Amino acid sequence: MNGKDSSKAEDATQEANGKAKPGPEASRPKRFYTEIATKDEGGGVALLLDGKTVRSPRQAQLLLPTQDLAEAIAQEWRAQGVRIDSSTMPLTRLANSAIDGVSGQERAVIDDILGFAGADLLCYRAEGPDALVALQAKHWDKVLGWAREGLDAPLVQTQGVAHIAQPQSSLDRIRERLGALDAFSLAALQVMTALTGSAVLALAVALGRLTPEEAWALAHVDEDWQISHWGEDAEAATHREQRWQEFEVACRMLQLLGG
Repeated sequence: MNGKDSSKAEDATQEANGKAKPGPEASRPKRFYTEIATKDEGGGVALLLDGKTVRSPRQAQLLLPTQDLAEAIAQEWRAQGVRIDSSTMPLTRLANSAIDGVSGQERAVIDDILGFAGADLLCYRAEGPDALVALQAKHWDKVLGWAREGLDAPLVQTQGVAHIAQPQSSLDRIRERLGALDAFSLAALQVMTALTGSAVLALAVALGRLTPEEAWALAHVDEDWQISHWGEDAEAATHREQRWQEFEVACRMLQLLGG
């Protein structure tokens, strides 16, 4: 790949990772490649554009853990038109995040997820009205029961928003679970946890206890109760849909990793 093509490849990678400067379609990097393929490199599956290895924004080789994930990302690159549109390449962006932002920083990412576990959404219950209190108990108690039995990580509940400390032994059990995951799985779980406010819900999806749709609904019990009484704001609905799409992509990555 000559210098000009290398520059184009870097521009395309920056765009695919959402790092390109915002602007009209004409400002996006042009598609410079024709053939997209995957190649088993022994330690992972590489993505090739016209025979040249794709690299992350930080110039690490885009090496994927599974063929399924590599092929799904290859499809995002195949689907590009005359110009590269990062909004249609969410798996590529998340893979780049795993390589550049999580690999080698796993402990910090686990600490971030544990921060959510220490203040998990499911543990903070409404003080009223009674109907909402009952609704939270109906939907959230069974998931906390799974955490207690399935993860050996009982968590304490409270009413209101004042912080309550969780048992260190429970957080240690969750840390052990997270410590067994690779950078790509952790990248997905970090996104899922941040979007739901619950490490328990993210782990429940990762371990097959809940579907993505079930977890998303459980993360919005309060919001849906409010909507049922006072209606839905259009802007809030749009924002929620955007967040759901991010959540769904992270869940899809886990599935493509074999999780």
